[in-house]
Amino acid sequence: MFEQNMSNLIDRITIDVAICHGKPVIRGLRYPVHTMLELLASGMTIEEILADYVDLEREDLLACLAFAAKLSDFRPLNKVA
Repeated sequence: MFEQNMSNLIDRITIDVAICHGKPVIRGLRYPVHTMLELLASGMTIEEILADYVDLEREDLLACLAFAAKLSDFRPLNKVA
């Protein structure tokens, strides 16, 4: 259930070379994921961000967090001798 919900959230994140130079954005809008993550990291609440960006929905910000979580889940490469 958790993985499916996370996958549905991540579907809100789009990458298109014609929008913001191919950076991940929310729903094809020109709101880069990294900008929303920076706002959250600065201490802004979801409610504060939503008040400033009326086009966004709570699920959009959760999608940014889910996207970042997926990116941070990496596995180191084993050195080939």
